[in-house]
Amino acid sequence: MAGTDAQTVYGDLRDQILSGDLPPGTPLREIALAQRFGVSRTPVREALRRLQQDRLLAPGGRGMQVRAIEPHEVVQVYDMRVLLETEAAGQAARSRGDADLMRLEGLLARDRALTDPDDATRIRTNLEFHAAIREATHNAVLIDLLDRLTLHLVHAPRSTLSVPGRWAAALDEHARLVAAVRDRDEQAAREIAGTHMSTAREIRLTLLREAAARPTP
Repeated sequence: MAGTDAQTVYGDLRDQILSGDLPPGTPLREIALAQRFGVSRTPVREALRRLQQDRLLAPGGRGMQVRAIEPHEVVQVYDMRVLLETEAAGQAARSRGDADLMRLEGLLARDRALTDPDDATRIRTNLEFHAAIREATHNAVLIDLLDRLTLHLVHAPRSTLSVPGRWAAALDEHARLVAAVRDRDEQAAREIAGTHMSTAREIRLTLLREAAARPTP
């Protein structure tokens, strides 16, 4: 029972961190969480330990807190994502099944139908789309690597999709990627994904430079 409780607490807190509901710096206290979930402190302690292993939490002043990602880490993660997302797109085009394609087309249609979504929604739907791409590779090692890289970025300050015009442009790029996967065009899929992630990387670098240039309060 304790293992199930720990998994529930872990999954709930992880989802809140990834969605931005628990932003960097948010303190997480064992006693308060135990009361909230209606469990003992043991499963809460296990959940917090796992979240720290995921690099989503870090020691704070009086316990654990949601970890803020450092600028140099952001650059390193994007460099790796450009490589791995490009590879995933090519493998998805080669290995996707009909169910994979239907899922991708469904996610794209859903995102196209959104009207001026907020930043949290853009982050969530974008994560789901890219997860569907990597799952279409049917490559467990590649899926695991990209899952872990994604964890490092989701709580970076401000989404690249919040930049004016980027949401619409990203959806157009997603549409071209889905078409390449549908046509089993590995080369096109790789090129589209590589450009897509490289653009995100450049936007992220711009956001980091702007943040660094702002005066400290």
